[in-house]
Amino acid sequence: MINKGIPVTELHRHLDGNVRPMTIWELAEKNQISLPVDTPEALAAYVQIHDKTSDLLAFLKKLDTGVSVLASYDDCKRIAYENVEDAAKEGIDYIELRFSPYYMGETHGLSVEGVVEAVIDGIDAGMKAFNSQAKLIGILSRTYGSEICFKELSGLLAHKERITALDLAGDEIHYPAEQFVEHFKRGRDAGWQITVHAGEADGPSSIWKAINDLGAVRIGHGVAAIQDDKLMDYLAKHEIGIESCPTSNYQTATVQDTANHPMKAFLQRGIPVTLSTDDPGVSAIDLAHEYKVAKDVIGLTDAELAQIQKNGVEQAFLSQSEKKALYDIALNR
Repeated sequence: MINKGIPVTELHRHLDGNVRPMTIWELAEKNQISLPVDTPEALAAYVQIHDKTSDLLAFLKKLDTGVSVLASYDDCKRIAYENVEDAAKEGIDYIELRFSPYYMGETHGLSVEGVVEAVIDGIDAGMKAFNSQAKLIGILSRTYGSEICFKELSGLLAHKERITALDLAGDEIHYPAEQFVEHFKRGRDAGWQITVHAGEADGPSSIWKAINDLGAVRIGHGVAAIQDDKLMDYLAKHEIGIESCPTSNYQTATVQDTANHPMKAFLQRGIPVTLSTDDPGVSAIDLAHEYKVAKDVIGLTDAELAQIQKNGVEQAFLSQSEKKALYDIALNR
């Protein structure tokens, strides 16, 4: 389903939502942390979703086991490294990995700045080992509230040259964008790009706020945009991309059935849609799976899938020369 003549990118993958079940098992053993199951096989069944949950918050709870075993900065480095390895094995030419450093460090009291440094070290080691390209997006976990998000922002800003963009994720309904205006002003002032989770658990107004209040140039999920014709026209006109994650949207009950996912309608409207896995360690999928779903279930044509791949390059937080280099890689395969 993936056209190797076009660069393969993924722009919406949470590295703290992509912790291998075996890694969770091994880190729990190393750190003497008890797990609710007795075998690695049972652990995989426990931490992964194979149908759907009741809502977004229930889905997010599934990530907790993976971060609960991160007892040291070396553990954080390991999962970052393994994320780059996973992307390389999937044949992804360029990936943007996002993470919430406060969330990753919370269980064992690791500092935000220390987690950010460890993740950077893991990404660098992974890129060197697998000759891969990856950039980092820092997440502010809105569910913790404004003050904790300022703390998270401060830790990210300590390494601002290595962070490409700022994101807002978590409980979209109870912690709306207007609570984080100052955070994102500081992020933009640092020279970061902005992508925001919006229109996933809440309606179109959440997407408008992400754009107008926070300065989003890409929207994570954005499913609710289908309800607002004016918004879809705006996204198309201003080339604000929607990072679509169809399997995740089904598992969080954001869409009731994948066949009616709005991706196709967004593409036909001229919105630069991209395709991603979101939390593949929880969803038990890879990027090739999402392309297969897009073709076989949602009904995208090969031409539409090729457009999605091109959108992935154009929407990537890369310079024009870096984008050209990606095309050169694909042409020389």
